[in-house]
Amino acid sequence: MNFKLLIQYDGTDFHGWQVQDNGRTIQGELERIVTTLEGRNVGVNGSGRTDAGVHAEGQVANFHLEKPFTPEKLRNAINGNLPRDIRVMKVEEVDDDFHARFSAVGKTYVYRVLNAPVMSPFLRRFAAFESKPLDLTAMVAASRHFLGEHDWTAFSSAQGDSDDKVRNITELEVTSTWDARAGANLIDFRISANGFLRYMVRSIVGTLLEVGRGDKDSDTIQTAIMTGDRNLAGTTAPAQGLTLVKVDY
Repeated sequence: MNFKLLIQYDGTDFHGWQVQDNGRTIQGELERIVTTLEGRNVGVNGSGRTDAGVHAEGQVANFHLEKPFTPEKLRNAINGNLPRDIRVMKVEEVDDDFHARFSAVGKTYVYRVLNAPVMSPFLRRFAAFESKPLDLTAMVAASRHFLGEHDWTAFSSAQGDSDDKVRNITELEVTSTWDARAGANLIDFRISANGFLRYMVRSIVGTLLEVGRGDKDSDTIQTAIMTGDRNLAGTTAPAQGLTLVKVDY
C-alpha cells in the first residue's frame, strides 16, 4: 500500500528535511518510526527538501507498506512516536505510482517578516526581523519582475543539485497586516511556482527587502535575471521566516 502524508513541522531545531548522519531531520524521524512499524527499512519520499530552520504547514510525503494499516491508525501510530515539533495531519491511501516529489506540479511558500523596532518573542521562530522601515509599494512594484519563466541562476545556490535553473513563478504577492501582539506590521511574501531551486525563495525575498530599504532598484533585478549574476541579488534572507504552505498535484 502506498500512503500519502500531509505533514506540519516547526523546523527551528531540525537540520532540514533530508536524512543526515550527524543531525536531526524530518525525514530521519519519520523513517525511524515507519521502519519500526513495518519491521523492515522503509524509505520516506518528500515533496522536496526544506533547509535547516525552515518550517512546513503543507509538506507532503509518501511511502509503501506491506503491513495493513487504515489511514487513521497509521496517522495515530506515527504521531504517537513523533516529537512534538512534527505532526502528521492527514494520511490517505493513494495509487502505487504516486510519488511525493515526482508527482508534484507546483509549490507555494510564504516568507514572513516582522517590520518593527523590536522583535516579538512570539514571532521569533516563524518570522524574520527587520527594524528599518520598509517601502511596501516599492516591494510590490519590484515583485512583478519575478513573475514568469526565467533562468534563476542569480537567485539560487551555486551548490544546488539541479542543472536546469529554469522555473516558472506564477504568483508573487507582497502584503502587510497588523500584528497586535507585536504592535507592528507583518509582511508576507507569498510565492508559487512549478518548482524552486535551493535558496531561491530566500534570495528573492532578500532582494525585495533591499528594495524596501531603498538599497536596490528594479533595473538591478532585471539585470540579475538576464545575466545570472549572483552578485546583483540581495543577501539571502534567514531561514526562520520561510514556510512551505502547499504542494499541488
